[in-house]
Amino acid sequence: MSKLFSSLQINNSIQLQNRIVVAPMCQYSADNGYANNWHLMHLGQFAAGKAGAIIQEATAVAPEGRISYKDLGLWEDGQITKLAEINAFIKAQGSVPGIQLAHAGRKASTNLPWLGREQFAPEHENGWQTVAPSALAFHPSDYTPKAVTESEITTLVDQFKQAAVRAVKAGFEIIEIHGAHGYLIHQFLSPLSNQRTDKYGGSFENRIRFTLEVVSAIKSVLTTQSLWIRLSATDWVDGGWNLEETIALCKILKQQGVEVFDISTGGLDRNQKIEVHPNYQVPFAEAVKNQAQVITGAVGLITKGKQAETILENQQADFILIGREFLRNPHFVYHCATELRVNLPWANQYERGKE
Repeated sequence: MSKLFSSLQINNSIQLQNRIVVAPMCQYSADNGYANNWHLMHLGQFAAGKAGAIIQEATAVAPEGRISYKDLGLWEDGQITKLAEINAFIKAQGSVPGIQLAHAGRKASTNLPWLGREQFAPEHENGWQTVAPSALAFHPSDYTPKAVTESEITTLVDQFKQAAVRAVKAGFEIIEIHGAHGYLIHQFLSPLSNQRTDKYGGSFENRIRFTLEVVSAIKSVLTTQSLWIRLSATDWVDGGWNLEETIALCKILKQQGVEVFDISTGGLDRNQKIEVHPNYQVPFAEAVKNQAQVITGAVGLITKGKQAETILENQQADFILIGREFLRNPHFVYHCATELRVNLPWANQYERGKE
């Protein structure tokens, strides 16, 4: 019996048909935050390919929270319609639709990756003033972000909450908070980017305050939906956010109602030093799973079915999130089944390709 192809019960309402989850991957293809048929095609193909769940790309809770001017958003009601259409298709294929709610903070206002990804000046037609916990730029060539006031933090929390309300209306069953990869929530968590002297800075308890407020606000508008969070378990920089703090935060978030922890690393500081290799992030998911006693997902250069199966068999994680491999092979789940000799029913339209 394959562990990878066993079901995973998340809560009383949500069960994944297998333990392969599509990780959120920005497509930089939206118009003023609105989804279109590219997103329907991109996400729908994974559902037709039997992914257990599909987490939509980092979706901005405010226009200035976008990484680039072509990012998806959920800051106004009109953006619900197309997302609801996409989610209806995903559900019809047996997959669970999820969304990652995000704010890029100081890493916002950039060009598209294939055009250089440089940060635009606030006055540029495709740029805006970025915000952050402290007025510290991510890169020396970036523009200095504006340090948010306590009143503006209250507004940010409400923007996350209202985006979650729209996500529920759009039919998402998983709401994931993006607290990783150097974006706004992560910027509050790390002492490298958070040098505030008020109640949101300094001690561990103060640096996690914004995260807890966002979680509480979103949790208050959910019913049967499952609340997830993606965290960078370490900054890979001395003096930065670390695994011990991540575990401590996860224990608190579990009590607040976060059900699943998507564990990644890095992205906050350009001085990070990472030895990248297959499974390099798995030990972090394992530590969070075992020490915080929570459901965790593992990510990072996981490209084969047997590799994923071994991670689950060794109880290093509860499910596997796949990103780039799905871009190379949208029917990755089918290939994993073949590799593991699991008789997985294919979509009727694709059955001819099974043998």
